[in-house]
Amino acid sequence: MSFQSFDDPAGGGDHAARLADLRALMRRKGLDAVMVPRADAHQGEYVADADARLAWLTGFTGSAGFAIVTADAAGVFVDGRYRVQARSQLDLHHFTPVPWPETRPAEWLRGTLSGGRLGVDPWLHTRREVEQLEIGLAGSGITLATLEANPIDAIWPDRPAHPAGAARIHPEDLAGESAAQKRARLAVDLRAAGHAAALMTLPDSISWLLNIRGTDIPRNPVVQSFAVLSDTGAVSLFADAAKFDDALRDHLGADVTILPPDALPAALTDLEGPVRLDPASAPEAAFRILEAAGTDIQRGPDPAVMPKARKNAAEMAGMRAAHRRDGLAMVRLLSWLDRQTPEDLTEIDVVRRLEDLRRAEGITDISFETIMGAGPNGAIVHYRVTEGSNRRLADGELLLIDSGGQYPDGTTDITRTVPLGTVRPDAVAPYTAVLRGMIALTRTRFPKGVAGAHLDAVARQFLWQQGLDFDHGTGHGVGAALCVHEGPARISRVSDIALAAGMILSNEPGYYREGSFGIRIENLVAIVQADAEPGRDMLGFETLTLCPIDLRLVDVDALSREECDWIDAYHADVRKALSDDLDAADRAWLERATAPVRR
Repeated sequence: MSFQSFDDPAGGGDHAARLADLRALMRRKGLDAVMVPRADAHQGEYVADADARLAWLTGFTGSAGFAIVTADAAGVFVDGRYRVQARSQLDLHHFTPVPWPETRPAEWLRGTLSGGRLGVDPWLHTRREVEQLEIGLAGSGITLATLEANPIDAIWPDRPAHPAGAARIHPEDLAGESAAQKRARLAVDLRAAGHAAALMTLPDSISWLLNIRGTDIPRNPVVQSFAVLSDTGAVSLFADAAKFDDALRDHLGADVTILPPDALPAALTDLEGPVRLDPASAPEAAFRILEAAGTDIQRGPDPAVMPKARKNAAEMAGMRAAHRRDGLAMVRLLSWLDRQTPEDLTEIDVVRRLEDLRRAEGITDISFETIMGAGPNGAIVHYRVTEGSNRRLADGELLLIDSGGQYPDGTTDITRTVPLGTVRPDAVAPYTAVLRGMIALTRTRFPKGVAGAHLDAVARQFLWQQGLDFDHGTGHGVGAALCVHEGPARISRVSDIALAAGMILSNEPGYYREGSFGIRIENLVAIVQADAEPGRDMLGFETLTLCPIDLRLVDVDALSREECDWIDAYHADVRKALSDDLDAADRAWLERATAPVRR
């Protein structure tokens, strides 16, 4: 079984010629601009090869971003995580990286065009995105043209087939609740809101609701599908029937009807309202179909998003068990790495070793493409090693290892940054600041109603004191044996979703010095009830990740007594959880790596 490919994920190709073909098509269709998003019709973060239109056109493979192409310009909009990557992957003679969200698409279009028609595929944009575009373009003379066919598909001669991976049952003992119970519970919420049905477009929501998992999207065990949930609890599931064997059909039961994906438009036309649609995730096309039919549309969140985010006791137990096995794999990797001569290894060598160790612990897949960034590659936040970029390790460099596994009972995501041989002095202060921020967030208690935006600065404070920062969120939601990136909650300056007990988030501050090194330390944490005075409802964090934090880059004198105590207590937990299942060499390494902090 092989997990990670080290080929160029952009797949090569003449991107300039593809851009020319798109512009020729635009001229024939009378379009002055076309938007090419990273998204598919399901609005998931990761897309199948058949839907990787942005990568095919531009060569940029990041998991967020979009392009706008006009007759004379081709802007590729990327956030802070991907700016170094975009500059390295794009043909800068033909494509221009655009800082986003600092530059909004409507603002860029106003500065690039004087009127004209902007083509958008309504299946690849949400209603909220379309409304924001229309507001931003008001008065500019630029109008939106809804396309019946995607322009990239028309010029992509060898476009891959849509995924048709087999689906499987997610056992009830791991889910903690039957699919019938979930359907009934969500149906009660629909009735309470006065909604007759809800359209669900997010594959992880549907997979969670029906206790199924799939193989359609690498690293994300979801079944690509749409679903209509009725206020009776019945579900119409729009998916390739070939994915479901007899056992899975029996599991779904008589109240779940499987229909082909292309039956969705007609089914929407026939729906009796009110129908709930989430403007943040449902495609614009679905809104238009229901509006054309005169159906009452009620805006509201995907009914599974919040229940899925709040893990039950069985899901929490599965996540804890998965993290213990994952911790064993990580300790064995770090112990092995410390016994090697750096120059004898490449990034790919370490990735393969880690995958082998996780495979021995029972993973079904990795949870995302392993980020194994040595030296300057560590400064590329979402770096993916390829045969072309593969770097040999070297004494004095930092190695950033961000990785995770998909286990039958849980999903993991962990980052550790380690010095290779000689410790470089200029990395000590930022590494210490990153560690202190991670500890500060872990130790934070907060009242019910607090959102991720309220906590984000807690993890950045020590970097800010040095005039430093990082250009990504501090934390994202994580699914239970589902997607490693899960909404709706996160720890970010722009997140207003209230945090709640049962949510699992990453805690991953970092620092990146372009051309030199990257630093990130990440644990997964679960939100739990915390002690408080009577009448107060307080929450806190339980750390799930079990792996030593490298202290060789730490300025111990900068740590407070409370920070040292936290490190020692965390390392004691790691030793207790893992030592008995390690061989003598790895156990001895763990003892050294978790020795008490000496100030």
